[in-house]
Amino acid sequence: MTSRRDFLKAGAALAAATTLPAHAFAQSAATAGAAAGAATFAPSPGKWRQFEVVTTLDVAPLDGKSGPAQAWVPLPSYSAADWFKPGENRWTTNAASATVVKDPHYGSDMLHLVWAAGETAPKVEIISTFATRDRATDLSKPGTVAALTPEERSLFLKATDLIPTDGIVKTTADKITAGKTSDLEKSRAIYEWVVENTYRNAATRGCGTGDIAALLTSGNLGGKCADLNALFVGLNRAAGIPARDIYGIRVAPSAFGYKSLGANSPTISKAQHCRAEVWLDGFGWVATDPADVRKVVLEEPPGKNAMDDAKVVAARKALFGSWEGNWLAYNDGHDIALPGSSGPKLGFLMYPQAEVASLRQDCLDPDAFRYTIKASEISA
Repeated sequence: MTSRRDFLKAGAALAAATTLPAHAFAQSAATAGAAAGAATFAPSPGKWRQFEVVTTLDVAPLDGKSGPAQAWVPLPSYSAADWFKPGENRWTTNAASATVVKDPHYGSDMLHLVWAAGETAPKVEIISTFATRDRATDLSKPGTVAALTPEERSLFLKATDLIPTDGIVKTTADKITAGKTSDLEKSRAIYEWVVENTYRNAATRGCGTGDIAALLTSGNLGGKCADLNALFVGLNRAAGIPARDIYGIRVAPSAFGYKSLGANSPTISKAQHCRAEVWLDGFGWVATDPADVRKVVLEEPPGKNAMDDAKVVAARKALFGSWEGNWLAYNDGHDIALPGSSGPKLGFLMYPQAEVASLRQDCLDPDAFRYTIKASEISA
């Protein structure tokens, strides 16, 4: 534990050392867009890229409330040898305790911080490093892939609190996959159905709640990534195909010039994004992201694009089988209980969380909560 003076000195030095200047970040995005062409989106495995993400919490006190503060910050704990390698995490804080805790079901890591009751300015700065690259699967060429263990298959087929696999979810999955024989055919049909029948709702807070039964029951299939990709995952699971959401955050511009599919500033506090994977025999875990197709439809300049727009078509083709390595993967956890909290479980852990005097703060309002997340690409 450090003194507050040491904390502030360390934080200033680290911010100066690690943050990519905004003009350099913007230039990188513009260069990528100019080089990529108007309708190219074709991620493929290539060079590994190294990133550093700095998460700073300055937990705001609550008016008229007294009591200790605690926080839980997701750490990169997901690992995939072919496209994502988490690095080290280090932090500077005035908390009385700071402990890395692992969710017992999914292995999701978080830093749990507890401040003394008399601490009036709870602070922490966390630096996480990782390596990543583009990924793509040639779905015309199945190979020999080690099978999921029975435990893994069970985990990625089971229902969660927000992703049931019975009732309207099962009925919908059966209709979509009727007449399809292989898991590849079924999952592709589910992907195309989600792309065709949902929409990105700009009014949805954060990334959405991920409550897919409520989404289907309402008949209004609008939401954001945690809704639409969770729907894809739930429909696959209901069809007997292992699938999972991976929760993370965008860290860099798209190399293909898609403004909507990248972080376009070094400050990424609101750039959270979840992606989805499906397990297909002969291929293993396959990257998918139907929610990002709908994001391109709504947000890619000039906006409100038609489904036959060249950029939409290119993204739709690529995002069943590939995705771009400009993104940090935190975890694939669901129904996360925060240690030391008497509050409700989280549907997923993608945002910093905090409580003051046992009252949970709004994780979707980083300005009031007072947290910032910044990303920079670093040399290997």
